Amino acid sequence: MLLQMSAYSLYFGKEFILTQEDRVTMSNISLSREDIDKLIGADHWSPRSILGFHEISDKDNKTVWVVRALETDAKQVFLFWDDQTEDDAVELEKIDDRGLFQITLEPREQLQPYQLKTVYADGNTHIKHDAYYFAPQLTDLDLFLFGEGEHHKIYYKLGAHITVQDGVKGTLFAVWAPSARRVSVVGDFNMWDGRKHPMENRGPSGIWELFIPEIGEGTIYKYEIQTQHSGTILKADPYGFQMEVRPATGTIVADINNYEWNDQEWIEKRASVDPLTQPINIYEVHPGSWKRIPEEGNRFQTYQEMADELIPYVKEMGYTHIEFMGLAEHPFDGSWGYQVVGYYAATSRFGSPQGLMYFIDRCHQEGIGIIMDWVPAHFPKDAHGLGWFDGSHLYEHADPRQGEHMDWGTKIFNYGRNEVRNFLVGNALFWMEYYHIDGIRVDAVASMLYLDYSRNEGEWIPNQYGGRENLEAIHFLKNLNEKIFEYHPGVLSIAEESTAFPGVSSPTYAGGLGFNFKWNMGWMNDTLRYIEKDPAYRKYDNNLITFSLVYAFTENFILPISHDEVVHGKRSLLDKMPGDLWQKRANYRIYLTFMCGHPGKKLLYMGNEFGQWQEWKESQSLDWDLLDYKDHKQLQVFCKEINHLYKDNPVLFTNDFDSSGFEWIDFHDHDNSVYSFLRKGKDESDGKPILFVFNFTPIPRDNYILGVPEAGTYKKVFDSDEEKYGGSGYNKQQDIVAENTESHGRPARVSIDIPPLGAIALQLS
Repeated sequence: MLLQMSAYSLYFGKEFILTQEDRVTMSNISLSREDIDKLIGADHWSPRSILGFHEISDKDNKTVWVVRALETDAKQVFLFWDDQTEDDAVELEKIDDRGLFQITLEPREQLQPYQLKTVYADGNTHIKHDAYYFAPQLTDLDLFLFGEGEHHKIYYKLGAHITVQDGVKGTLFAVWAPSARRVSVVGDFNMWDGRKHPMENRGPSGIWELFIPEIGEGTIYKYEIQTQHSGTILKADPYGFQMEVRPATGTIVADINNYEWNDQEWIEKRASVDPLTQPINIYEVHPGSWKRIPEEGNRFQTYQEMADELIPYVKEMGYTHIEFMGLAEHPFDGSWGYQVVGYYAATSRFGSPQGLMYFIDRCHQEGIGIIMDWVPAHFPKDAHGLGWFDGSHLYEHADPRQGEHMDWGTKIFNYGRNEVRNFLVGNALFWMEYYHIDGIRVDAVASMLYLDYSRNEGEWIPNQYGGRENLEAIHFLKNLNEKIFEYHPGVLSIAEESTAFPGVSSPTYAGGLGFNFKWNMGWMNDTLRYIEKDPAYRKYDNNLITFSLVYAFTENFILPISHDEVVHGKRSLLDKMPGDLWQKRANYRIYLTFMCGHPGKKLLYMGNEFGQWQEWKESQSLDWDLLDYKDHKQLQVFCKEINHLYKDNPVLFTNDFDSSGFEWIDFHDHDNSVYSFLRKGKDESDGKPILFVFNFTPIPRDNYILGVPEAGTYKKVFDSDEEKYGGSGYNKQQDIVAENTESHGRPARVSIDIPPLGAIALQLS
């Protein structure tokens, strides 16, 4: 007789060798009293060894089928096969008064799923397929690769996956909890009773698994974990694809395979270009406060509403990418998304996973890339999160000298644990595969690289060589970037790293960390310090504006004016500027023009583009009503046009990371605070060099002489002091003829009227 053994058979239904007093006998099929007690007490590591379908031999060595079910509130339980009707059901016998039922059957010609009809003490009846009929789905190879930290697509296996097993639709749950005594899936579907659906332990892998029939999309669940010492705890699914809207903390079964993408052309093009030579001008956005709906209780916009408003705005303004803060699920709005609980779940604040997919799809169709802030440095201590996950320090280090971020009150990932690295590497790949994101900006890299980060002497543990470098984190970051670029060529991997750690944006084969970009925090700090000074004193701090060019080509830099610069008493970008209102706006314009001309890709935080006066607050919209005022509308026009100047001129982006792309004309005129340089492309196809001239004082400089590479007519391509931007319109020169007279070591020279607190850009016609 041929049996289709898709369910557990002899190995998991093995006969126990027990003494007579330990046996409970029913139809000559024996169980251990200890096993029954553990099962009913929700303390059994292998419920499949008792429950569900088993093919075993009775005392006469005859093959029989046994089905057992645990229904603690049931009066009766009946069984019928999928090719039968409810009228054909046969009754199981209660072999333990606490709710364990069993039936012994003659083998059928073909094995197939069966259903259990349960009649409860209150008279209610429920029919369902038996979860313990179905075989485990994770293979030995899955378990091995995960244990090695090399299962790069582990998100296909762990978490909650809607699937069909033996013709029955349901959800396969799998979670890593190696120190747990028992793990159960709980939810409304089983009255949050951990005895109903205990999971099967997959041995040394530490993974627990269970397929539950008839559980589908929208089901809210958690894992009930019985720990070794502290009782039971409830945890959200670390690999869950969707979570409830805060303050609720349940995970939601979600089907994220059903979105039909329309961005294939974008993805193919992305893989074929070198991002180092492309224009990258990032608009950093906190989606919860970009624009709210005040007439509807100040609610968030949905992903669909953002697609209709944010995408056209970004495109019109000339940005190439949106960098989103807080895309992954986080419980506390005030963390801005940097304390993540649902690493695999798009935040529910703005809609469904498919809503985010739709937004990103629309971005790609409009030629806009999406970068997400990604946080592998630490995670919060929320009770439903990763901390103390299975009653042990699973994701974090046990020693607080390694496992606690004292400044932030968070936990530090244990990068030395294979499964933790796998969780994080897989997470980055997940967002790129499922949501088509174009890059990650890795938050707080410096805190990962150094064991003594923000710690006093005696509060940290040196590495094996006695040094302060976190060798495990370094290994993780290298592995992360290697896998990102292996699976998704053309994406961006950006480090927010504030120290002089060498080779952050160098490839791993050259000894680097493997990022393709690094935030230039030094440039940001120095130039903001410079521009905040009274112009009369800027001549004493010339180095603040010039020093960045000493190291500009040691890394592939992005120049960031981020959210961190407009909070916590630092004031908004416009309000940082010295002087009266006119001078503030003029300083603002010259500063952003300097940023445009300086080598490196660009990033500006939302609201700065129209001169937000207030510091940013995550709980309210940007002050869009400021655009009703001419001055702020003019600043927005300025930002739009300088963005397009950058985007439309290859000399400003194709050669950012080679010294041949930049040439000082003069940085010695400290007394007048006038600086000038050339930006040059890789070759002639990028266009003629652009000459930038900056006057960081409110005093106009007439007939200012500068050397240029060749004679000819130079056309003014940008003027930060134009009247349409709110400037004085001081410079009237549209075309300037360069004389064949040597100056500044160049064969020709031009004479420019430089406006007060203004910048001029010229290009040879």
